[in-house]
Amino acid sequence: MKRMGMIFRAKANKALDRAEDPRETLDYSYQKQLELLQKVRRGVADVATSRKRLELQLNQLQGQSAKLEDQGKKALALGREDLAREALTRRSALQQQVTDLETQHQTLQGEEEKLTLAAQRLQAKVDAFRTKKETIKATYTAAQAQTRIGEAFTGISEEMGDVGMAIQRAEDKTQQLQARSGAIDELLASGALEDPSGTPHDDISAELDRLSGGSDVELELQRMKAELAGPGESKPAIEGGQQSQGTPRFDKQ
Repeated sequence: MKRMGMIFRAKANKALDRAEDPRETLDYSYQKQLELLQKVRRGVADVATSRKRLELQLNQLQGQSAKLEDQGKKALALGREDLAREALTRRSALQQQVTDLETQHQTLQGEEEKLTLAAQRLQAKVDAFRTKKETIKATYTAAQAQTRIGEAFTGISEEMGDVGMAIQRAEDKTQQLQARSGAIDELLASGALEDPSGTPHDDISAELDRLSGGSDVELELQRMKAELAGPGESKPAIEGGQQSQGTPRFDKQ
């Protein structure tokens, strides 16, 4: 079972390798980085919104604190110390809230600065990845086109391989037909096969052709011997032959 699982995973991995396009993978990775950058930007916006809300609350509390301080001064001026004390008590409570909100505001401001810096760094990385992605895609496309051209020229590609096999089969069949045709001609000439046209085979003509071919060979052989022997040796033999053939001899009585 382990072996079957390993074989299945190996075949599945090979199929995935053939189906995978690096350009699509790079585009997918770039899209994911853009989504992450968008999330960071939304986080920065959320923190900035919270910070702004705290600033509005701080402004309101500081306005109320200033108003209570004015009321306390007016109460003292009118001789109402009790009202002045009440105004100062309320102002003290508001100041505690202001202090707490200022602390939260500083914390949010620090988080906002960190997120803003992180967003800027991430933006720089995304921009660099986009440039590298386009460069790799262009290089891959060029290499793929060059490989296809090379395969087409060398016949390595599947399509050109099929064409080459078709040409080879056609050449093999042509040679086979030529060999069969030549064999049939030889068998017809030797008389092993009868001519289907109905013309009877002439044994005398075949024998004369054979003797004529042999005579031609003998003549060619004699000519080559004469050339090798040289003109000085071959000429007397020819003259002697001509004399013996053209001039009859008579004995004296």
